[in-house]
Amino acid sequence: MSEMIDTPVDGTLDATGLNCPEPVMMLHQHIRDLAPGGLLKVIATDPSTRRDIPKFCVFLDHELVGQQEEAGTYLYWIRKKSE
Repeated sequence: MSEMIDTPVDGTLDATGLNCPEPVMMLHQHIRDLAPGGLLKVIATDPSTRRDIPKFCVFLDHELVGQQEEAGTYLYWIRKKSE
């Protein structure tokens, strides 16, 4: 997955400092509030998000457009499915 730093997003979820299952619970609410096709950037520090967020996307049919890890911070770009 490519680096997405300069891609404009429609929303940002800052889940830094939160541990499983909180980041995914918050992600569920933020995705729900996003318009179909919208792009959400997620910032997390919990390593379990490397497993949980891709599974969340597959299970709910959202697109994981990109992900990146840098110095213990995990970044994800998720495109909400078109309804």
